[in-house]
Amino acid sequence: MATSEGGISTFDFRLSVLLSPSMKLLKFLIGLLLLPLCVAITQALWALVMEIHPESESMLPAPAIALLAGLGLWLLLYYTLPRPVRSYILAHELTHALWGALMGADIFSIEVHEDHGAVELSKNNFVITLAPYFFPLYTVLAVAGYYGLSVFFDVEAYHLFWLGVVGVTWGFHLTFTISALMQHQTDIQQHGRLFSYAVIYLCNALGICLWIVMVSSVALETLITLLQAHTVAISGVVYDLTVKGIAVVEKMR
Repeated sequence: MATSEGGISTFDFRLSVLLSPSMKLLKFLIGLLLLPLCVAITQALWALVMEIHPESESMLPAPAIALLAGLGLWLLLYYTLPRPVRSYILAHELTHALWGALMGADIFSIEVHEDHGAVELSKNNFVITLAPYFFPLYTVLAVAGYYGLSVFFDVEAYHLFWLGVVGVTWGFHLTFTISALMQHQTDIQQHGRLFSYAVIYLCNALGICLWIVMVSSVALETLITLLQAHTVAISGVVYDLTVKGIAVVEKMR
């Protein structure tokens, strides 16, 4: 069972995947290949931010302000009040279970304690294992709740308040994810640090890009274009470096 480390414990994810040496090497190589994509999505994210057109010379769009206000409020609460660790552990284990169920796994048990948790499933893969680090469960619930209520009620007047709630919940996900990744996590060891961190970063960066599209005048087509352009550009750089590296090795023979 997990032991506490600095306020957030490791998580006992039962039915852990035991990778063979060849599979560990494959995951490491895939992780290397994902690094250029991490660079590309970072460049696309920055370009996307530059595409935001303020409503005035000194003001961001109101939805963006609401989202950032919610994020700022959460950061204030996170660093000044006792941290709701158990709420994070609950979300962590439920996310394992949710993605396991979506992928056809049977859920045998879920345990949530003050400083650790566990979930027991009939199957496992890297998506189920890493899901809590890139899938903000409380944010998804906030989004689903808003649009679910909109079917029966006029909720437009609460749109900015809802975006503030989204900012709070996403801040919750971000801060606790970073805190958890700074500690020993069996989830990460299962598939290798390089592969796991690359997947987690890619998914979270893409999530931020989608939030920017959602709360600003930037179109989804712009995001897709930027992702394509920067992916092609970084792929060209990697190819050129690979060719030069091979040439150097051949000369050394």
